[in-house]
Amino acid sequence: MNGKVCLVTGATDGIGKVSARVLAELGAKVIIVGRNPEKSAIVLAELRSISGNENIDLLMADLAVMQEVRDLAEQVISRYDRIDVLLNNAGGYFTKHEITSDGLEMTFALNHMSYFLLTNKLMELLKYSAPARIVNVSSDAHYGVDMEFENLNGEQEYKAWKAYQKSKLANVLFTYELLKKVPGNITVNCLHPGFVATNFGHNNGGFFGPALKIAQRISAIDPEEGAKTSIFLCSAPEVKGVSGKYFYKCQPKTSSRESRNEDTGNRLWQITSDLAST
Repeated sequence: MNGKVCLVTGATDGIGKVSARVLAELGAKVIIVGRNPEKSAIVLAELRSISGNENIDLLMADLAVMQEVRDLAEQVISRYDRIDVLLNNAGGYFTKHEITSDGLEMTFALNHMSYFLLTNKLMELLKYSAPARIVNVSSDAHYGVDMEFENLNGEQEYKAWKAYQKSKLANVLFTYELLKKVPGNITVNCLHPGFVATNFGHNNGGFFGPALKIAQRISAIDPEEGAKTSIFLCSAPEVKGVSGKYFYKCQPKTSSRESRNEDTGNRLWQITSDLAST
């Protein structure tokens, strides 16, 4: 990865942090994106120390806010002459129905809209840097759900788990639709990291946090294991030129039937594009 520039969102915790560290250890220049300045500064120093690579930069953005995503993209474009790898990893689970300043349901905004907007804003830089890789962290949570376009913002009914499922389905649909629009020298893939023991969802109140902690103690894998597929898709020569796939444990896997519905993918793209432009 020497000479490569990798942008990693959600890189201050969990599998994003591990992914950023390993990519730095492989010799890449890594740009991490954080939301909390104090925590992010500590993580930056830690990553530089552990990886032995000082070539790690920190940019700040709340990726649930669309203007901050736009501002982040502008910072990247103004400061860097290339992006070889974009790892869209940021995500969250919100037990309470929250609407962002853009009028979007929080889960949908952070987990899907940020992927779409950041990727598209950086597309010209990715094209210039090609061959480039786009990697979207999804989840097997996307099975067994449809997009429910009539209830994207949870106005009719909000169920946290279903909102999360829909956002992960959106990640897969976005990946497949993006494949149709990028040149062949840019690959785009998505993945399921596994059930990972992180701080994900612990601070949202309600039942989910305590229940998740118990489940993680019983069956979860650690972030080192959970990050392996992300790192593989970002760096492995074995997947050079491989595109439009859903991966688990570094192997292609068949995603849900709904995720492969081209009409659904096209509709989601159009709706997301309209929302991103407002």
